[in-house]
Amino acid sequence: MLVAFSVSPMGGEGSDGSVHEAVAAAVRVVRESGLPNRTSSMFTEIEGDWDEVFDVVKRATEAVQTFGPRVSLVLKADVRPGHTGELDGKVDRLEAAIESSRDTA
Repeated sequence: MLVAFSVSPMGGEGSDGSVHEAVAAAVRVVRESGLPNRTSSMFTEIEGDWDEVFDVVKRATEAVQTFGPRVSLVLKADVRPGHTGELDGKVDRLEAAIESSRDTA
């Protein structure tokens, strides 16, 4: 399965409202898990089986809880048993389709 999630404390420190230190704690948990992952400006994506992925999401959320009394968690999952390598595979197929449409234009 693939999970895209965002976790942060409610409210940020300082005048700019930044939560980067809390998010960094969550991303460290994900990266240390050893599961395939990537982080963008808005979400972290992780790939593995149900129990592995949700264990990492839980631990990442717990890491953020140390930064405040309330946490926001946004999660989207693509549950597709029997498929691996989809973190890159989905993007590769998308890019191939875009390139293919350029060739026919």
